[in-house]
Amino acid sequence: MTRRLIEILQPGELQPEANVNVLVVANDADVAELALDGVDRIELQFPKFTDGRAYSQAYLLRRRRKFRGDIRATGDVLIDQLVQMQRTGFSSAVLKEGKDPAEADRQFARFADFYQADAVVREPLFARS
Repeated sequence: MTRRLIEILQPGELQPEANVNVLVVANDADVAELALDGVDRIELQFPKFTDGRAYSQAYLLRRRRKFRGDIRATGDVLIDQLVQMQRTGFSSAVLKEGKDPAEADRQFARFADFYQADAVVREPLFARS
């Protein structure tokens, strides 16, 4: 079973947070050009669940830009996307209205492990002890 690390939120749970610097990034923005100093959270947009550009943005922010803050998925976020979101570097996701977060754990239980490295697990399966 893949361990769920990503925080799953529902739209109704979101509260304004004091002293949190949030950068909202469109899914067509070049993340290599972003000024990240002082940013606590980056919100990446999924305008449609079929548009996967935010996966690439999250991966680049984690691996190349070494961003250690919260990377949050927003927009048309479905439960079956959560495993891939976690693997590409997202640390939180706001589910689309009407989706049951309890179903997310079943999604993570389907996968015992992954052979390839990703943004979270940096070594391939054969290199892990």
